[in-house]
Amino acid sequence: MPQTHSEPEQPKKKKPSSVRHTRAIQRDRSKRPNTAPPDEVVEGRLDELVSPAVYAQVDVYHAMGLRERLLTLPIMVAFVLSLIWRQFGSVREAVRVLNEEGLLWTDPIEVSHQALSLRLRTFPAELFEHIWRDISPKLLERWGHRQRPLAPVLQWAQAHFTAVLILDGSTLDALLHKVGLLRESEGTVLAGRMAALLDLLSRLPREIWYEEDEQAHDQRFWERALATLTAGTLLIFDLGFLNYPIFDQLTEQGVSLLTRIKKNTAYHVDQVLQGSATIHDQIIRLGSSKASSCTHPMRLVEVQYHGMWYRYLTNVLDPQVLPATHVMALYWQRWRVEDAFNVIKRLLGLAYFWVGSINGIMVQVWATWLLYAVLVDLTDAVAEELHRPFSALSMEMVFRGLYHFTQAHQRGQADDPVAYLAAKAKRLEILKQRRTNSPNDLLNLTNLSGP
Repeated sequence: MPQTHSEPEQPKKKKPSSVRHTRAIQRDRSKRPNTAPPDEVVEGRLDELVSPAVYAQVDVYHAMGLRERLLTLPIMVAFVLSLIWRQFGSVREAVRVLNEEGLLWTDPIEVSHQALSLRLRTFPAELFEHIWRDISPKLLERWGHRQRPLAPVLQWAQAHFTAVLILDGSTLDALLHKVGLLRESEGTVLAGRMAALLDLLSRLPREIWYEEDEQAHDQRFWERALATLTAGTLLIFDLGFLNYPIFDQLTEQGVSLLTRIKKNTAYHVDQVLQGSATIHDQIIRLGSSKASSCTHPMRLVEVQYHGMWYRYLTNVLDPQVLPATHVMALYWQRWRVEDAFNVIKRLLGLAYFWVGSINGIMVQVWATWLLYAVLVDLTDAVAEELHRPFSALSMEMVFRGLYHFTQAHQRGQADDPVAYLAAKAKRLEILKQRRTNSPNDLLNLTNLSGP
């Protein structure tokens, strides 16, 4: 058996202590740019996408027995989305703007900070989930109509699978402010755990799940994931989701899986498909006994890359259907879900929570993912304008570039954010600098057309 090495997808940073972690979040927020003035073109784009879904939920709002009041559904959605999108430093600051200027489709209204904070703790989070679910198919349809190149491995995957999805979980950060029952608790209180089922090709989330228990293991999300997966899908996930009975269930559902294998995994080889100096490809049986093994055979692919061996598991047994080099290139794309979590938590602020109630956290989770999807749509539109793959662009710099568009628009020098960001892509560092010896090198494999 070849010598193997741990998977260096990205360098793993040592997790800080709760105290350092909290201070790091506070420093991160202190370094954010000042809140940009509102721009009618940028806000109009957000209004166009979101407001129809908001007003479509009004009947649901009434069916839940929620009476009309000052802070109605449209006002609350406008407030929460503006709080995230414009990166206000606090709820209090956003309330001042709501009082003086209005936000998005909402005219100025007189409301207190206390009333707004209380409403955030009690406003039904599922209404934000419904809005996200209403918008998601429309954004996926918009993605499908755009003409922009895909990386070679993604182009190949699009032709061979009905969908390519990545499943992963992430623990939410510490609550900086404790309210209600949490006020008496000692030590750090984390805000729970979420999991995402991300569409690799479009970068849009297909499903989002939340668990109040921050100690929840990734395995807890399997049941919900299985209910959404359909035959013909390729599902990519990491070691936290390893589960032999689930592997069998995926196989029986016609879902292809791709993951890593632990160093101490017990298995025996049924058939050697390839045994070259750089690729070992075998059909194996997982487990050391009938009680702890997979019913269906699996395929173990070991690839040497830059002098190191990497080991992967898949239930696609035919190398003509999924060549060994494609196995490696596709698995490295699993990092795209980590990119999504980074945007969600650091750029869009889900590392900082306004309220300590679980309902308030869930409101923020759904609203942040909704805005993430809007940002993906905007970045993809810029990629189309540049005729470049999505992966060549930085979502963070697209987001930060909107500030410069706002200034240019107010000077009468720009009227289309997509055209402006594309024209300024190099100056605003929207186009990434390509790294050498990176996982993206795998996208340039010469034999992606077939084995």
